[in-house]
Amino acid sequence: MTFRAPLAHAAVAVTVLSWASAFPAIRLALRELAPIPLASARFAVAALLVLGWLAWRRPALPSLADGLRFTACGLIGIAAYNILLNTGEQSVAAGAASFIVNTAPIITALLALLVLGERFGARGWAGTLVSFAGISLIASGQPGGLSFGAGASLVAGAALCMAVYVVVQKPLIARHGALACTAYTLLAGAVLLSPWLPQAADELSGASGITVAAVVALGVLPAAIGYATWTIALGHFGAARAANFLYLVPPVATLMAIPLLGEVPGLQTLLGGAVAIAGVVVVNTRGRVRAVAGSPALPERT
Repeated sequence: MTFRAPLAHAAVAVTVLSWASAFPAIRLALRELAPIPLASARFAVAALLVLGWLAWRRPALPSLADGLRFTACGLIGIAAYNILLNTGEQSVAAGAASFIVNTAPIITALLALLVLGERFGARGWAGTLVSFAGISLIASGQPGGLSFGAGASLVAGAALCMAVYVVVQKPLIARHGALACTAYTLLAGAVLLSPWLPQAADELSGASGITVAAVVALGVLPAAIGYATWTIALGHFGAARAANFLYLVPPVATLMAIPLLGEVPGLQTLLGGAVAIAGVVVVNTRGRVRAVAGSPALPERT
């Protein structure tokens, strides 16, 4: 796909803003909704948009094997990811959570050692150590640190889910395309979270307008619009160049949390975030070496 430069740059801006907005919006909605009902309500909204897109575009239906893989993607990349992230954000600041989650490419690269035949150079291992040092620095400033079950450890678990999801989804993109993969995955996740819809409806019935707006925004902006504009960015810039813009997501999320939540990040969070993202940059740009000729490159972000 090719697009005019102004449209592509606008698409990047919308992608970064929409994905960054998810972190403070989750914190807002958690004031009146429990973590799992919040995830269920959010993806019920997203599912309505997905069904409309599927009816319009009518992509090829997946085979049984691909359908099972999409179900696994929905379980790992939507249901488990959002349950862990929402639960973790009950105690972890939005900015801190965004920095931790955006180390998912590091974990993806580590998984590629086992799954896709890639290997790390010295820079890759150095970047990994730097990134995890940054996560530890961030977590030490959050309640419970990185101890098992603490908020920061749950957010780190969400990053792990995202990395596994990228690897599991990879073969599907070549067969179905990025947008269809996103649609089928979101729909699978919404179905898996649907048992909590009655509780979500009950909690939303007594919630404030701000909470309802946050839930709708979470279903529309990061899930639907963000992925659509990301596809435009990929088509114009290519995966490697477009992925560099995603390093803006944590700083933008941190800035958004100041007026929306009154969360002013401390020096420790900012320093840890900078260290963590620096490690990701090192791994993504200079640290990975293809060990097997022709093995597919992992997408930087899903």
